[in-house]
Formats: sequence, C-alpha cells, structure tokens
Amino acid sequence: MEVKWLEDFLALAQTLNFSKAADERNVTQSAFSRRIKQLEAWVGTSLIDRATYPSRLTEAGKRFVPIAEQTLQNLYQARRNLQHEEGNDARTVTLTALHTLSFTFFPDWLTDLSAKLGPIVSHMRPDSGSMEENLNSLIDGDSDFLLTYQNLHVPMLLDPQFEHHTLGAETIIPVSAPNKQGAPLHQVEAGFAHVSYQKTSFFGQLMAGALATRLPTDNRVHVGSHSIGLKSMALAGWGVAWMPESLANAELADGRLVRAAENDWDIEVEIRLYRSKENRRPIVKRIWETLAAG
Repeated sequence: MEVKWLEDFLALAQTLNFSKAADERNVTQSAFSRRIKQLEAWVGTSLIDRATYPSRLTEAGKRFVPIAEQTLQNLYQARRNLQHEEGNDARTVTLTALHTLSFTFFPDWLTDLSAKLGPIVSHMRPDSGSMEENLNSLIDGDSDFLLTYQNLHVPMLLDPQFEHHTLGAETIIPVSAPNKQGAPLHQVEAGFAHVSYQKTSFFGQLMAGALATRLPTDNRVHVGSHSIGLKSMALAGWGVAWMPESLANAELADGRLVRAAENDWDIEVEIRLYRSKENRRPIVKRIWETLAAG
C-alpha cells in the first residue's frame, strides 16, 4: 500500500475521469491507471467500473471513499503531530483566519494568549476569499485552528469532531464617505449605490442571508473578497459598504467615513475559534484549555 494510491483514488472518485484525475496528480494517464490497478489489487476487489463512460465507482469503490479519506487525514495529522513535538515547532500553531480578523482581532488576542502560555509562534495561512476553502483547511488538517466570524446566516457544515470557543462579538455596519456637509455621500435609500462581497466569501454569504431582500443588486458598483478592499472603495466615494465596525473605527472617529443607515441595517456576528478534537498536539490542547478557563 502506498499513500499516493489513496490520493489517486480520491482524485478519480471526484472526477470520474482518468485523464483529468491524472492531470490533477501530475502523472501520465498510463502511470495513473497502473497505480489504480495496484490499489485494487491490494484491496482485493474492483473499485472502478471501467465498462461505462464516464467511469463510475463500483459499490465497493463507494464504500472505500470515506475509508480512504479518513486514512489520509489520520496519516497527515499524525505526521504533523510528530513533526511539531520538538523544538520551535512545539510552540508553533497554524491558523486560517478571515482576512479582517487577521489584523483587527488576532494580534491583541495572540498577545493576551502568549502572556498566559509563554511564547507562541503563529503561522497564518492566507484567507482564500472562499468560506468553503477556509473550512477545508481545517477539515483537511492543514490548520490547527480556524478563526472566523459566525452568524446563523452562514452555516458551519462541520462534523461533531470540530468544536469552537466564542472569543468575542462584532457589529457589521454600513458606512459611506461623507459629502462636504458631513452627511453620507451615499446612504441606504431607494437606488443607493453599494459595494459588495463575492458570493463564496463569509461576508458574501452573510449579506445574502441577512440583507438580500433589502439590497438592490442592480445598484452594486463593485464586488470584492475582503473588507479592507471595500473600505478603500467606500473611502473613494463609490458607495455604501458593510464592514466590521472595528475595521472602520479610525475613519469614523476622524470623519473620513460616516454611518450610512440606522441600526436596523447592522448585522451582529460572533468571533469564533474552531479546532478538531482529533488534533492532539500539546500546544493546541494547552491553548484550548486556557480558553476554556477564561
């Protein structure tokens, strides 16, 4: 048995196309087909029905998919755990965080945590802009933690093995650049211009769930992935932007941004930290116990 055989099989189970799966795995189709046959020989039964086009999984193949996924996840996690048990790696944690949280909330939170636990080396994975990909970084074990906002309009589709601590709360508010009189250049009213988020991002899903029926999509003048980009567009006068209040505090204080609507257009969110119960790294356990202690 070789790990790459399982990776090959899962790629094929996704595409059901030998050519596409071979391209994804960066091998020739003949080499890829040979490795699938080697896996079937090891398992002792056919996993792929090659008599149909496109190919499809046999019943045994369908049953083997979750086994292969769990096996790979366990192996990858075990490797990471062993690699991180010594030296600086023992103090290193990898996080995936929403872009805004990575510089509004995370620095002070990590300072407080380090004061309790001693030095922590943090490795921040970039926010992909897609909520699904951010979740997958935690599910696949590429990150020890996921730092994210949470609201009932953005369901977290995670198995029970994943748990969370609520670290705080935030208000998402509509803002605009001011006119010469200090009033909103754009405000929430009939036909107002607004800048918005990509549908796959957290804020895109949040806006779609919380405000979709109240926002005229025809008046959307810009679409972006991150709040910091939309703040720049709002500052330049393009339209109303919804963003975390903490991100706009400085601009609201000095008048470069003003609120563009009453409070009933605000959206409340939690700040949460997620982890997998199966992550047994000592530093991860210590952080979780510290958060539980308050």
